[in-house]
This record gives sequence, structure tokens and C-alpha cells, in this order.
Amino acid sequence: MTLSIFTFRIIASLIFGILIGLERQLRQRSAGLTTNSLVAVGACIFILISEVVISKSIASGGLVNNDNLRVLSQIVTGIGFLGAGVILRDGFTIHGLNSAATLWCSAAVGAMCGYGLWIEASISVAVILFINWVLKFIEHYLEKHQTDNPAADPYEKKNER
Repeated sequence: MTLSIFTFRIIASLIFGILIGLERQLRQRSAGLTTNSLVAVGACIFILISEVVISKSIASGGLVNNDNLRVLSQIVTGIGFLGAGVILRDGFTIHGLNSAATLWCSAAVGAMCGYGLWIEASISVAVILFINWVLKFIEHYLEKHQTDNPAADPYEKKNER
């Protein structure tokens, strides 16, 4: 896999994560712009790791080591469990979703480094930092400028007391 294909795929996952997250953010859901972007990018990174490892193994004339890919899948599961410990619920407010998603992405970058995919890991870190810095700024801006208008979400009935 070329770096241009790698970069295109990760940027595409970022754009789609932004679109999904923006919709969630505008509806004032706990998993908004940055969380959805991080999850989309993290999932993409984990898939790209396996794609790059398989293509490099085939290109070198070697066999694909499925044990490495099994370890990779267990990292995804294990970090998901760790991330669940970061998420806190306080009444109707949920905290830590972005931190959990960032941990998951960090695990993906760490796995890339384990495979020696330095340039790909660097691209991934740049995208993750973009999400946590630039998109977080946009997310806060949207939160400040939204009203508590019940008609903002016509698909969901609000509890009236």
C-alpha cells in the first residue's frame, strides 16, 4: 500500500467521522464531533495496520503471520475495555468519551510503531491531534452557540415535568 492510499483512507475516515459527529454534536449528544471522528479514525488505523502488514509480507515473498493480526485484534478489544474505565456517568452527563476514544487511537498508533510503520504512525498522530485540537475547538464553539430550543430535534420528544 502506498503512502498516498494510506493517507487518502485515513483522511476519508476523518471526513466521514466528522460528518457523523457533526450531526451528533448538533443534536447535543454526549458522543459528538471529536469522539465520532476519533472512533472512525481509530478503526481505520487498525484496519490499515493489517492491510500494510499483509501487503509488506506478500511483497517480501513471505507468508502472512496471522498470529500478529490476532494479537492486533486483541489489542482492539483490550483497549476498549480500558477505555470503558475512563468513561464516567454523572446523572444525565457522561464524561470521558473523548479520552476513551483517544486511548483507543493511541493504541492503534502504538501498534503501528510495533510493526515499524513510522511514517503511517506519524500521519495518524497528525490526524488525531487535528481532531483533539481543531475539532474540539469547533465542538466547543457549537456548544456555546446552541440554544435550548426543544424544536431543534424534531425526532426526539423531551421529557416534560
